[in-house]
Amino acid sequence: MRQKVKLFIGLISLLALISCSSDKQKNIPDVSDIEVEVQIDRFEQALFSLDTTQFESSMAELEQKYPAFSEVYFNYVLGSKNPEVAPEGHLPYMQGFISHPGLTHLYDTTQMIYQNLDEIRDELTQAMQFYSYYFPGATVPTFTTFLSEYSIAAFIYGEQSLAIGLDFFLGSNYPYWKYNPQNPNFSDYMVRTYNRDHLVSKTLQPLIEDHIGPATGERLLDLMIHNGKKLYLRELLLPHAPDSVLLEMTPTQVEWLQENEFNIWSHFIENELLYSSEFRKIRKLVEYSPTGPTDMPPEAPGRVGNWMGLQIVKRYMQRHPEVSIEALTNLRDAQLLLDESKYRPRR
Repeated sequence: MRQKVKLFIGLISLLALISCSSDKQKNIPDVSDIEVEVQIDRFEQALFSLDTTQFESSMAELEQKYPAFSEVYFNYVLGSKNPEVAPEGHLPYMQGFISHPGLTHLYDTTQMIYQNLDEIRDELTQAMQFYSYYFPGATVPTFTTFLSEYSIAAFIYGEQSLAIGLDFFLGSNYPYWKYNPQNPNFSDYMVRTYNRDHLVSKTLQPLIEDHIGPATGERLLDLMIHNGKKLYLRELLLPHAPDSVLLEMTPTQVEWLQENEFNIWSHFIENELLYSSEFRKIRKLVEYSPTGPTDMPPEAPGRVGNWMGLQIVKRYMQRHPEVSIEALTNLRDAQLLLDESKYRPRR
């Protein structure tokens, strides 16, 4: 028993050393002295605990307590205030919503998994410390949890608040496909990331997109640099997260990308893809897809181009340490970024 304990402690020490070494290689800044307070409002708990015997007054109090979120949630997420969606009216629609057996089961399931969000709050707090470090003076968002009946995972609202759709993080074994078998969002390769490990990363995505803005062109180069900047910012805010979570790929796919960087770049150049805006040819390189294009090896995952964009952005920032993260987000010329990165992957 003593030998096992010693071995276990030794492994922990080794893993700690590896982790520290990895962190040093990433040049992760020390943000422990940056004070941030993360607030998570449990809107779904407040909604599903309303007094149905006094529903009108209870709803009024709820909307008064969460004015900004309620406006978005009821008008756009559920559409309960849209006569075309809820011809019977907002209040009857919402009373039916919170009392429907399928929705009450969904609510109970989310509460079993996410009754306590202390660990999530800790992860968000650290992410917001890095956010404050890279964007000094920026407002730290508040967070609101909700249920959308599988329609949206996260969004930004108000001044800078983030909403978390807990029903999109119930685990890869949750039967999402039963809800809508034809919906590509419930394909196996998508559902694989609908879990707690990906919750914080996916939650921060709307905030990241708000900083990066829209793509400035339709060429593969424009899209891969645009998406590469988003991945780069995600990595900065979550430097301790595994690459498989940041990239939303399997560890095997991440390893394949790392081992084939030169070959992927050569494929783009030889097939004149870099300046192509033919969406049919480049779609799988920048959008969610279970595999890459048919002219790439079967091991190639979807969104290979985004990963290449991340490598170019990393190379650019290594060569230009004087460039702030905010300046990077404002750099809109993909060709200039590529040229100044001097990106040349090694064989």
